[in-house]
Amino acid sequence: MVLVLGNEDVADVLDLATLAPVVEHALVKQGAGEVERPERPHYPVGEGLGEDDEPLGTGLAMPAYVHGEPYFATKLVGVHEDNPNRGLPTIHAQIVLADARTGEPVSVLDGSHVTNARTGCVGGLAARELAAGDGVTLGVLGAGAQARWQTRAVDALTDLDEARIYSPSDSKEACASDLREDGVDATAVDSPREAVSGANVVVTATTSTEPVFPADALADGALVVAVGAYTAEMQELEPAVFDRASRVFADVPEEVAATGDLTATDLDESDLIPFSAVLSGERGRERDDEILVVESVGSAVMDVAAATEVYETAREQGRGSEQSL
Repeated sequence: MVLVLGNEDVADVLDLATLAPVVEHALVKQGAGEVERPERPHYPVGEGLGEDDEPLGTGLAMPAYVHGEPYFATKLVGVHEDNPNRGLPTIHAQIVLADARTGEPVSVLDGSHVTNARTGCVGGLAARELAAGDGVTLGVLGAGAQARWQTRAVDALTDLDEARIYSPSDSKEACASDLREDGVDATAVDSPREAVSGANVVVTATTSTEPVFPADALADGALVVAVGAYTAEMQELEPAVFDRASRVFADVPEEVAATGDLTATDLDESDLIPFSAVLSGERGRERDDEILVVESVGSAVMDVAAATEVYETAREQGRGSEQSL
């Protein structure tokens, strides 16, 4: 029997404070080379279905296994940029979890909440480990789902004093309102500079192809967590941000090096420090006044770790429905 967990099932059992150490463990194992993370194929889909015979979206398969863990997983993703015009999310994801000893499938999960939460944990863990000072003043560029999850994770793992949300659209008001309902002191602000100035943690969670805040607005000692730019065409940070930074950390250095944030600079993979080195205590902040950057493109290793936590919690709580394949 396979446990099927829909969107509401996953949302009800997800807890960021509990999930964060699971993601942390997986990233440390990744840094130690104790994971299997094959290259993720991506391919156009929908060609021949539209009026102009062009592809309608992109499909991705993201498999992973963490050595010593009971399950392996594959996340299947569809990215369709025109979906908002259809009243649908741009990204749909499903995760298939299977027994590492026998290969038998044990669960099929809605992957959207899992992806959002595990990505949010990167920002939360980075702020916990690298933010200067005792409390966190957070500047957020972006007002979508990931802006919310990053803020929630920072709130769950640190002493968050306030969050300032900026987006060029009115969505910033809705984002701040949703976060206030979660108990976060969040305010929509009128400019990127207002969001960033004086913040000791800055998160960029956008789909931008050009820098989203002026580098000179960063305070000394700021931590910048960039999670939006995951292709060569996308860019959130000015090269001047990296010029000011003492060190740059990356969850997957070889993939981060190919993103627009890095290709706009003189940095390459050899200049990037694995974020796992921070989590394992090998590297970290050395001075309160130094600027640090954490770049994240995501990893299927985080998906399998998060999906395992969700599956085991749901099974304990009697959530989901058992189905025979």
